[in-house]
Amino acid sequence: MLGEQSSPTLWVQLLQALVAREAVEQFGVSSRRIADLLGLAPSAVSQYLSGKRLSRPFLEYSMNERARAIARRTAEHLLQGSGGGVQRTQILLEGAGGLAELSAVPRHSGPRTLPDDSGPSKLPRGMVRWLRRRVRAEQVAVAQCMRLAQKARDELTRAILRQIASDSLRHAEIVASLVPYVDRGVSGAFASGITRTEVEALIEAERAAEAQADGELVRHLHGTMSILVASIEADERKHADLLRGLLASGFPPIPRRKVPVLRTRSVQEPG
Repeated sequence: MLGEQSSPTLWVQLLQALVAREAVEQFGVSSRRIADLLGLAPSAVSQYLSGKRLSRPFLEYSMNERARAIARRTAEHLLQGSGGGVQRTQILLEGAGGLAELSAVPRHSGPRTLPDDSGPSKLPRGMVRWLRRRVRAEQVAVAQCMRLAQKARDELTRAILRQIASDSLRHAEIVASLVPYVDRGVSGAFASGITRTEVEALIEAERAAEAQADGELVRHLHGTMSILVASIEADERKHADLLRGLLASGFPPIPRRKVPVLRTRSVQEPG
């Protein structure tokens, strides 16, 4: 299955591949028709159907009945829909969110959860429902941003709106990844598979990249141009905060080494 670090757009691409096969094989839809509904080139759909474009994640999900059910439901909604591109985008985002939620089920290689006695004894009731509502709200925000991006008449404004849409989709994916943990009563987890040394090296790489950036550039640009450059600087600050937080609390505490106690024999005084 896909890992938690997969990019948000990968979920949409994977869903498109699954929907293409389900629509053609289960509903008898022509490849050209489903390509139009998915916003893909007919050649891309043909490659999905012939197996030339099947990645390992696709093969794993194609054998997952829950994933196939999501793809079939998405195909049905696309075929029944009549709301144009905005509605199709919303349908695809909802399906992609469902796939992301499937992938969030913890595995042996995933984050290590905290011991039962390390966190609150009981999570607030209704938290899972709140998380699911947040996912839906983020998906609605994505659809709204994409609608405005379609209306915008210049590429820079579209870039701003697409960036917000991408962030909202990523937010939905993050929240969806929390649902299975919270549903099991888990309130905390630690990173696994990486080391503190690797994170520290990444921090240094981020610092080097930031040092090479021209901080004066944004002062000489105006309007949407300055907004886009400022967004890059904001992302760099966010990256730094995430990496510092990972070092501070994302790893299991280092156990204290016990210092052996040396015991000396008592020496009896001569009588």
